[in-house]
Amino acid sequence: MKAVIVRHPGEQDALEVVDLPDPGHPGPGEVRVRVHAGALNYHDTIVTGSTDTPVGHVPLADGAGEVEAVGEGVTELAVGDAVFARFFPERRAGGAMIDHFGTTPGIGVPGYAREVVVAPAAQFERAPRGYSHAEAATLTVAGLTAWAALHENGGIRPGDTVVLQGTGGVSVFALQLAKLSGATAIVTSSSDEKLERAKALGADHVVNYRSQPRWGDTVRELTEGRGADLVLDVGGPSTLPQSIQAVRVGGRISVIGVLTGLSGDIPTGAINMKQIRLNGVLVGNHEQQRDLVRAVEDSGLRPVIDRTFPLEELSDALRYFTSGVHLGKVAINM
Repeated sequence: MKAVIVRHPGEQDALEVVDLPDPGHPGPGEVRVRVHAGALNYHDTIVTGSTDTPVGHVPLADGAGEVEAVGEGVTELAVGDAVFARFFPERRAGGAMIDHFGTTPGIGVPGYAREVVVAPAAQFERAPRGYSHAEAATLTVAGLTAWAALHENGGIRPGDTVVLQGTGGVSVFALQLAKLSGATAIVTSSSDEKLERAKALGADHVVNYRSQPRWGDTVRELTEGRGADLVLDVGGPSTLPQSIQAVRVGGRISVIGVLTGLSGDIPTGAINMKQIRLNGVLVGNHEQQRDLVRAVEDSGLRPVIDRTFPLEELSDALRYFTSGVHLGKVAINM
């Protein structure tokens, strides 16, 4: 079967298209899935660019396809089911309990940049009715992270004001889901063109953080001095100070990314005085994933896919992704 592996970890051209042996029939508790699509996330650039990644590793945590066979004891999935991947196969329900990616496909174990996967059935969820495989693949990381950040951690309610940073996969999903929940959405970006596209997707207000670097003050002006109920922070240390400025007293910040680094100066006094609840969000669990599937089925919400590349051009897709010109998700067609 065709696959893409990390052949030269840490190098500019780290990936190679190869033929791997067919994984065969599923064993007890396993399913065989024909992978039809995948999608890119920030961690894919880290995995392919790290010298710590083992030679032969198969990337991509986002994957979707069709069940071709089921092993003994599998009852939750059947042949012909359209499925998409779970980021944490063992995280069924409840709060946070995992602080590593050791069991995550595409990071700790082989991922979905291949035509066929044989894996435990718990590694897959049924796809929403009517979704293409590429659309379903976007739900694994971006869709579920946005859902968990807004609902499980953010406690969003109709009438709330939500600030969304950037126009990447998670932020665009969060914009769509926030509007679905009856919230007012404020989107930040350094691109006026992307901000116009965000308006077309339902953003109530947009802020260019390059021309308005103190965008936290702008958010307070837009909310008549009150501040936002919830901020989804994707940047980390460089964006958190403005997120803290933007949020209301007693408000909430969901930290869903660290695009500007792993550590930095944070105004902890402001967190204390404003009595902010600040949560780190690391994707979500199976129960939340099913809630997301029901929500998109009932509402007809469709993910925004910026561009699709064939599996053989995964290296080109990653270069396009890291250029930052995309809005929404970049998909991979198997």
